[in-house]
Amino acid sequence: MFAVLKTGGKQYKVQSGDTLRVEKLAANAGDKVQFNEVLMIGGDKPQVGSPVVADAGVQAEVIEQIKGPKTINFVKRRRKHSSKRTKGHRQQLTLVRVTDILASGAAASGIMAAENGAGFVKAAAEEAKPAKKAKAPKAAPKAEAAPKAAAKKAAPAKAAASDGDDLKQLSGVGPALEKKLHAAGVTTFAQIAAWTPEDVAAMDEKLSFKGRIEREGWIAQAAEMAKG
Repeated sequence: MFAVLKTGGKQYKVQSGDTLRVEKLAANAGDKVQFNEVLMIGGDKPQVGSPVVADAGVQAEVIEQIKGPKTINFVKRRRKHSSKRTKGHRQQLTLVRVTDILASGAAASGIMAAENGAGFVKAAAEEAKPAKKAKAPKAAPKAEAAPKAAAKKAAPAKAAASDGDDLKQLSGVGPALEKKLHAAGVTTFAQIAAWTPEDVAAMDEKLSFKGRIEREGWIAQAAEMAKG
């Protein structure tokens, strides 16, 4: 009986007792892991997955964490820079021994799923360390005055924002332009929708809009938004 499993973006054909070098798994030496991405089960009753065989798994024991052979890459930058260098790399791998192939029942086996990663060994070491005692927070009575003062300053701004409409919904109106309108006493769409030609001319002159109100069609937009 054999199986074709997938891990680390690669596929492996394995039988019970085989030793494999796979992409680094988040496990320690001696741990039992289960590969759940089984693409095919071969033998007397072959099964082909679509893409994986349901409830099938390949169980293995982690022998050790190893590194692959060193590869040398030659890096040369484009002309006029005269830069070149060699760079070495050793891929991190995990050596495992296949112990069992399950055609079904993998979901209920209780064995840890084999997942690619590099942080498991470090995490296990951190868990073994005794937990540090949490320090009691120091009282800071003086710090309360600053939040209260900030809250008082922020109160008028929040009140103004809650009473008015979001004028930034008008075409061409950003945060800076909205502040100018608020400073001029304009906070709602209803106010803009009720502007007369004289009001538009006065607002153009007061805030230097240079015909933006008519050009962007604020009055029509404000009338629609006020209805909603």
